[in-house]
Amino acid sequence: MTSTPDTPATPFHDLDAFTALPRVAGLTLSPDGARLVTTVATRDAKGTGYATAVWEVDPAGERPAHRLTRSREGEAGAQFAADGTLFFTSARPDPADAEAEKRSALWALPARGGEARVVLSRPGGVAAVTCASAADRVVVTADRLLGATTEAEHAALAQTRKDAGVDAILHTGYPIRFWDHDLGPARSELFVLEPGPDPQGEPATDAAEPGPAASGLAPEADDASHHLRHVSGFPRSHAFGIGAQVAPDGSFLLTTAATAEARGNVREGTVVRVDLATGEHRVLHDVPGEDVSVGRVSHDGTRAVVVRTPDSTPHSAVHPRLYVMDTATGQTTPLAHGWDRWADVVAWLPDDSAVIALADSEGRRPVFRIEVATGAVAQVTREDEAWTDVVLSPDGATAYGVRSSYLFPPEVARIDLATGEATRLPNPVERPAIPGTLEDVETVAEDGTRVRGWLVLPEGEAPAGGHPLLLWIHGGPLGSWNAWSWRWTPWIMAARGYAVLLPDPALSTGYGQDFIERGWGRWGQAPYTDLMALTDAVVARGDVDGDRTAAMGGSFGGYMANWVAGHTDRFRCVVTHASLWALDGFGPTTDAAFYWAREMDEQMQQENSPHRFVGEIVSPMLVIHGDKDYRVPIGEGLRLWSDLLAKSGRPAAADGTTDHRFLYFPHENHWILAPQHAKVWYEVVLGFLGEHVLGDGAPSAPETLGLTRPSSTEG
Repeated sequence: MTSTPDTPATPFHDLDAFTALPRVAGLTLSPDGARLVTTVATRDAKGTGYATAVWEVDPAGERPAHRLTRSREGEAGAQFAADGTLFFTSARPDPADAEAEKRSALWALPARGGEARVVLSRPGGVAAVTCASAADRVVVTADRLLGATTEAEHAALAQTRKDAGVDAILHTGYPIRFWDHDLGPARSELFVLEPGPDPQGEPATDAAEPGPAASGLAPEADDASHHLRHVSGFPRSHAFGIGAQVAPDGSFLLTTAATAEARGNVREGTVVRVDLATGEHRVLHDVPGEDVSVGRVSHDGTRAVVVRTPDSTPHSAVHPRLYVMDTATGQTTPLAHGWDRWADVVAWLPDDSAVIALADSEGRRPVFRIEVATGAVAQVTREDEAWTDVVLSPDGATAYGVRSSYLFPPEVARIDLATGEATRLPNPVERPAIPGTLEDVETVAEDGTRVRGWLVLPEGEAPAGGHPLLLWIHGGPLGSWNAWSWRWTPWIMAARGYAVLLPDPALSTGYGQDFIERGWGRWGQAPYTDLMALTDAVVARGDVDGDRTAAMGGSFGGYMANWVAGHTDRFRCVVTHASLWALDGFGPTTDAAFYWAREMDEQMQQENSPHRFVGEIVSPMLVIHGDKDYRVPIGEGLRLWSDLLAKSGRPAAADGTTDHRFLYFPHENHWILAPQHAKVWYEVVLGFLGEHVLGDGAPSAPETLGLTRPSSTEG
């Protein structure tokens, strides 16, 4: 493929074309199996964000996909009700109320067709909707201010804060923020959506309209008001959100309540059953020292699959395991404990004899079938793919899901559960052309452990001496390079001639518990030597240039990039994004300090902290950090930058100049999400790599950074 500025060979040759690629995510199937719905995010007209629309995909694969919703604000969280109504959330304007405040509301698209209508709008918006598959029951997740006991009180308090212009939050416990947003003063709550005005006399929702008698319309053509009935009034911490697994018959839901404990610890281990008719709740399971996540409820409502995870310690890694829970008694039975994988159960077969699960495995994320009676596990899909959002047809013969790999971005596909054969359905978007090839590579680590990863190679023959190599280290650290990433896209680098190594070192998921234990509490040991061993193996191939290399990583990958920089000079430069630098400072300031305390004690933090080796850093480093990052707070990036200039083996010169660079995003978080900022991220990274790996000379900064003369005035 030949690329020119006017006609890029692939979208990865042009950053504007790349950020404009539509992005498929999520999947929901109607209870009768006739309709399949996904969402597609496209760059907005200003190029500063993405708007998501709901699309329908033909489960039979005979008709093209077609768009169901269209608005500037976008739609999310689509879910089918038992009668085929499609619910979703959106902040788009209500056509029936031009003066309504802009906020996320609950919308419904009738099964019979027609226009979507607002079902529920409230101060603070609507976060999510969950529907019973075989009954007329809809559960809504929404934030309610902690001082309110009714929706009317919530509305009044919200108005008071708005009128006063107050956004301050008074905390009385931990945590106080999560990933990229502050917690409080509202808390995530569960409600049942009920028709008609509230019997307690609370104001009807903004969707209320005249009834059939007043309007003269047939009942099915008119909108009715709705209200919310609160059902999560049980004791729990304000920490994080709250989810719901609704029984198919709509009689109850299961949820996990977070519990605040001594010394700032938080445990998400209390499983609560809520009667959706009465709102009565009952604790089914509460074991100190473990977290529990609740999965799908069986068709007969008697069982649910849960994941129980005992608290880790600095000497024992986290180890989630599957159990089948009796929904009446809370008793749990181990499921597939002889299978050395971390699994998520996504569906029950129609007769409840087996469940469908997903698990990272050997750099893929296949679909598995687990027999409930015996725990026997069978792998269903066999290709080099990662599956998410898998749903099951009513007859249990077919599954649908979103699949991806490093060869193609997420797309909707159908799986024959008998044969494992997967078929791509007519999707809303086509696969983009890829500028290179993908290979599975492996080697043996220092301790004899097999270590593998993916190697991205540019198109065509390697130049004399081989392709320049980028070592990309994944975050987590409990993760795997097994699925497409829009944030870390190696094909942008391959389009510019780089080979990209995507390794799964110690701590990666999909290789068994022992593989995780190898690196637990010892981040600077096996993970580092694994990375070096696989890099050595790739360089020895002959089509990769071992002299022209760079190391890159984000989050834990950024930590490893920092560690690499302090322990070897083999890389011409290092790019570190949202990285951990000084572990003693990171632990108390991250958003979940209690979790971090379970991973490393003070001695481990000291031994494994990259900042101790700053004097050994001689490679130029590009530091990247977003100010709104609460997982790895900005202080880590600030201290790293200061230490590089003052204490590194490549400090700032007498005149203050430096080979290091700091790319700072005041309004981004752990992830650089806005398309214009993603473009700047890649532009700066590519320029830095070009200067130090390729020897292209000092790059010109992107004009949007304001550091160069505008092109319109030059000449």
